[in-house]
Amino acid sequence: MVIKNGFVFGAEGNFTKKDVYIDGERITDDKNDDDIINVEDCYVIPGLIDVHFHGCVGHDFCDGSQESISEMAKYELANGITSMNPATMTLGESALLKIMEAAADYRKSNTGEGAELVGINMEGPFISMAKKGAQNPDYIARADAETFRRLQKASGGLIRLCALAPEEKGAMEFIDACKEEVVISVAHTTADYDTAKEAFGRGAKQVTHLYNAMPPFSHRAPGVIGAACDSDCNVELICDGVHVHPAVIRATFKMFGDDRIILISDSMEATGMPDGEYSLGGQAVKVQGNLATLADGTIAGSATNLMNCLRYAVKTAGIPLESAVKCATKNPSIAVGLSADYGSIEAGKYADIVILDRDLNLVHVIKKGKVCEGLIN
Repeated sequence: MVIKNGFVFGAEGNFTKKDVYIDGERITDDKNDDDIINVEDCYVIPGLIDVHFHGCVGHDFCDGSQESISEMAKYELANGITSMNPATMTLGESALLKIMEAAADYRKSNTGEGAELVGINMEGPFISMAKKGAQNPDYIARADAETFRRLQKASGGLIRLCALAPEEKGAMEFIDACKEEVVISVAHTTADYDTAKEAFGRGAKQVTHLYNAMPPFSHRAPGVIGAACDSDCNVELICDGVHVHPAVIRATFKMFGDDRIILISDSMEATGMPDGEYSLGGQAVKVQGNLATLADGTIAGSATNLMNCLRYAVKTAGIPLESAVKCATKNPSIAVGLSADYGSIEAGKYADIVILDRDLNLVHVIKKGKVCEGLIN
């Protein structure tokens, strides 16, 4: 297959008009004209990778079923997200074990429909009660390496991210013990600057949904945000029009640069569904438009997908398309250890490719060299 005449997002981070050749599942340098897709005047970008979302179309990863994972995967692929790393919630170990086992079984038996399950984001239970957000307080627990390892074994090694509040007892010891086994992300935390800086110094590599569920950035108390800026960690950013103001999105790109920002959706099961009452981690959530809240008004994830977040970053917040694409493709692939096969349009990598028109509407989705016909919403 050859994708001809498109403006291709290259590994160097800019768009160049050129052709992309595919052989089987992967991109190749070998020229061929066996099957031509003409995408004149369109953008050709890598498939998006969402490393932090909970659910969509009435399903949640924490349902702990292969059916839910499958339905989520179909929706994600139909919206240009070719790889997914769904997140758990703060639950008891027995419930988490069921979720991990379901993911492992799905990974083994999946026939290739929908976005590929490439990992798991373990968001909780090692978090702060004071910054629990929409997490269930009944299951918050002290960070424990052996608990994590039992869950990782049940998942078949799929857990790529683990959330942690570094100020809690046992947290620093957990970083010391597990930093080579999983990417540790500072999350749902009251940590001050010094505590967060120590966590990054010990080996934490990411911040979960920057600005949300953590102290605000202040000129006298910079907190996690200031510590992250002074470190070399990555930061997740939700650009859904609810979680972060457009001015703050722009400021974040100025502070961190587009090498360290990872766009995420943090979407919950109401995504792709009408307004109404839904659930997240066993708690009732009211959804109106993009706003999802608990009964007390706490924001409970988002109700939009990663492609719409990318569009919002570009069209509303004014982030350059090149930067937004990088933060939704290349950066997440590097952060969770997938960059050898995913995240950029380069020879040897999987042909996970999305074609967008000039208004950023989906034209084609290609997953591992196959055009996904009839999926685009």
